[in-house]
Amino acid sequence: MGGRSGCLFCSPSFTGIKIQPLSSYTFPSFSFTFSPHQNHSLSFPKLMSQPLSLNSAPLAEADTDSSAAPSLFDYHSIDQKLLQNIVYDALVWSTLNCLLVGDKSVQRSGTVPGVGLVHLPLCLLPGPFPESHWKQACELAPIFNELVDRVSLDGKFLQESLSRTKNADEFTSRLLDIHSQMLQINKTEDIRLAIMRSDYMVDDKTKSLLQIEMNTISTSFALIGCLMTGLHKSLISQYGNILGLDSNRVPANNAVDQSAEALAKGWSEYNNPRAAILVVVQVEERNMYEQHYISALLRDKYHIKSIRKTLAEIDQEGEILPDGTLSVDGQPISVVYFRAGYTPKDYPSESEWRARLLMEQSSAIKCPSISYHLVGTKKIQQELAKPGVLERFVENKDHVAKLRACFAGLWSLEDSDIVKKAIENPELFVMKPQREGGGNNIYGNDLKESLLKLQEAGSEEDAAYILMQRIFPATFPAILVRDGNWSTGHVIAEAGIFGTYLRNKDKIIINNESGYMVRTKVSSSYEGGVLPGFGVVDTVYLT
Repeated sequence: MGGRSGCLFCSPSFTGIKIQPLSSYTFPSFSFTFSPHQNHSLSFPKLMSQPLSLNSAPLAEADTDSSAAPSLFDYHSIDQKLLQNIVYDALVWSTLNCLLVGDKSVQRSGTVPGVGLVHLPLCLLPGPFPESHWKQACELAPIFNELVDRVSLDGKFLQESLSRTKNADEFTSRLLDIHSQMLQINKTEDIRLAIMRSDYMVDDKTKSLLQIEMNTISTSFALIGCLMTGLHKSLISQYGNILGLDSNRVPANNAVDQSAEALAKGWSEYNNPRAAILVVVQVEERNMYEQHYISALLRDKYHIKSIRKTLAEIDQEGEILPDGTLSVDGQPISVVYFRAGYTPKDYPSESEWRARLLMEQSSAIKCPSISYHLVGTKKIQQELAKPGVLERFVENKDHVAKLRACFAGLWSLEDSDIVKKAIENPELFVMKPQREGGGNNIYGNDLKESLLKLQEAGSEEDAAYILMQRIFPATFPAILVRDGNWSTGHVIAEAGIFGTYLRNKDKIIINNESGYMVRTKVSSSYEGGVLPGFGVVDTVYLT
């Protein structure tokens, strides 16, 4: 991530630009084979929108005096000239600090690095988040880490809990088939590694922190979360006196460093200095730069080689050596880091499924293993919320109480009473399939119609879904920035807390809360995924 006559790159603390002489910086050298998430539109609701003229110079300091200060968090009241200046500075910071993804309108942006770059859709300034709930979310991370590990070891529980889903959902069925094969050959994962993220909202009515979902595979935006922290701290340090904001109220963030550290320690536990870390990627990837940054950290800080391969390439180039080692194109692999494989779109043919099975059969550490992947399904989330189920996996009663306190209402569609209530009051529920990546949930009248159709069909297709209590967080005014244009809107925020976990047999090596990322969306929008086009990246301001 460099330039001429001096290299501008993201400093480890992500609080601004660090300038380093070009001669002293080691440029990353990567094996290029790439991946994106979905090719959906990055469109926003049509709000009050204003383009920013990048031909005009930033406003003079005299134009940003404190007389233009709005009330705290009343960002819609910011003086227009001051607002334009802040947006301009945010775009410059984002460019210099690589808060960028491939632009979907540029055909090669997901396959060739450096082509067609655009800043990530972002919230200009952070919204309020109760500090007590923030601490609660952070304290839950290591408890959830341990829970996922415990559940992953109970193959019978996973198979039985997902048995009806298997009949209704082909993707989950294929994952379960691989898991079943591992159980049949008694394949054990002595070294277990995970980079997870638990997503939360604060329900405005009950003032409770409630979990949206647990992500156990391809948990993205660790770097983006750090960069957004740096952006907001930078803007507040410059404009905080005018806006009444204190940059210390934006929590520190080291998510990307902790993700790289977890992978590096997993590599060390595998104990083969010749082995590399395999990053499993999609064919196209507009968010490739975050992945490459982690690879650069692995190389420059830990002296670990990583290679990038698609599932199809792993099928073509991979083999298991007699001692169980996974080899890809002649390179032994210590850790398989999945940044793909979480959606049916990643498996267009049998080739990709063969690759997934091959990796699971090998001795390489999987991040995540097939069992960890299954623990992250919506159905398992719903099963764990049933009375008495947590106690099967967690002995500590205080931990059980903390976990249960953050569970929203979750129900199987086998529960006819809840289905009836959802049909009568669809606005109070969300219908979720076993899918990741955004844009899959069903709301409102569509939810009602879907439930009625499932009832009429009378098949087991309802097992592909769960019902969840709809959470109603407090809204706040925000300035949303996309493609250099800004819009005003009232938004809600979803905070994702990363967790890293590494265990070698009975020894827990890592069990940490590991930074955060925040997604914000217009309150009228049902979905919040950033790359699919529903939300923007953000941070929080602790209140």
